Amino acid sequence: MKEYQTITEVSGPLVYVEIDEPVAYDEMVEVETPDGEIKRGQVLESSDEFVAIQIFEGTEGIGQDASVRFLGETLKMPVTEDLLGRVLDGSGNPIDGGPDIVPDERRDIVGEAINPHAREYPEEFIQTGVSAIDGMNTLVRGQKLPIFSASGLPHSDLALQIARQASVPEEEDEGEESEFAVVFGAMGITAEEANEFMEDFERTGALERSVVFMNLADDPAVERTVTPRMALTTAEYLAFDKDYHVLVILTDMTNYCEALREIGAAREEVPGRRGYPGYMYTDLAQLYERAGRIEGQEGSVTQIPILTMPGDDDTHPIPDLTGYITEGQIMMNRDLNSQGVTPPVNVLPSLSRLMDDGIGEGLTREDHGDVSDQLYAAYAEGEDLRDLVNIVGREALSERDNLYLDFADRFEDEFVDQGFHTDRSVEETLDLGWDLLSIFPKDALNRIDEELIEEHYVEDDAEAEEAAAAD
Repeated sequence: MKEYQTITEVSGPLVYVEIDEPVAYDEMVEVETPDGEIKRGQVLESSDEFVAIQIFEGTEGIGQDASVRFLGETLKMPVTEDLLGRVLDGSGNPIDGGPDIVPDERRDIVGEAINPHAREYPEEFIQTGVSAIDGMNTLVRGQKLPIFSASGLPHSDLALQIARQASVPEEEDEGEESEFAVVFGAMGITAEEANEFMEDFERTGALERSVVFMNLADDPAVERTVTPRMALTTAEYLAFDKDYHVLVILTDMTNYCEALREIGAAREEVPGRRGYPGYMYTDLAQLYERAGRIEGQEGSVTQIPILTMPGDDDTHPIPDLTGYITEGQIMMNRDLNSQGVTPPVNVLPSLSRLMDDGIGEGLTREDHGDVSDQLYAAYAEGEDLRDLVNIVGREALSERDNLYLDFADRFEDEFVDQGFHTDRSVEETLDLGWDLLSIFPKDALNRIDEELIEEHYVEDDAEAEEAAAAD
């Protein structure tokens, strides 16, 4: 293995080295400092005369007297089923004090694109136990459904709740053993957040079926660009080699994109919108498109990326590009959070584009679609009337309008606000929806089939007695 001592420049996380023979793009590198410390890096740019190397552990201590070795292979993740229950750092090294990982094989972290012709359409329901998601913005296996949050909102609590509660009820009903796993990739989080995550995982027993990757805020930015690829490589192995249904939770994608911007600035690239690299769309797509199902394979990879919108701005490049690539979004709301609603999910701008294919008879329940549509319409009307109340006062509204206002309040207090430790089945969620909709007269439920109304409508005891007497 040839060793070079031809470092010409160190710039931020990058090291520039003169070479005399071709070096491959993405090739792994070892840099040894004069005091014997070895740091890992990856070739970011390669030409006939020089290469640019990004150093994972930071460039402190690296000078022109350091030696560089090119390893002739790309970055690989050691994968095995024994990774379940383990906690790793952002580069895939164990940090839980457990034994060394003995891999079944080592996989390239860039992964292989799924052949579009081999993709199976996602249409099996995943139950998260969260009514605002299961009832109104249903998650299906193989989908990528991001959570758009903002600074100070409890997206971490929602992520933990989903990791804890997610299940595949269809297989459980059939008596099959549901092989469900969670891969949790944390990027740029604080040590306090990391401790909260780990305490929750260990206290609830969720760690047994999880693989956790932790890149902390004081870890190098370059490592942050590797963490989601490590997590997704592990998820693909568990899904397509070991037949698990894998839920991948990535938080926080904003920190990932900031790392891309930092590296782009160090390379003196021409910046795109708001200083982010022009290739950020492609880079995000390479991550998000690794979700899916493959024909003939039992397993699936479902993604929930979480991002904090800088300045609560949903037109910012990070949520904007993410929305283009993914299949909907769950929007968290600051006003609901200030009212004490947990989780503070605003169902009106939220969307799951694959919901219609994952609900209904044989999947969730035959009334799911109609109930969801009616809840959405009634809540939207209640929200519009709240604006009107601010102008004319509640006394100026009709009895019908006051009914919609009452519904909007109850919807937030009873349906959305369930706390972070309540696990509702989809049947409980739909029954709760019927309880709320039953404050309206039957003829106001114009989005629900009449047969379903007769079957599920919850009548007042007094009304039921009157109807019985009339009969």
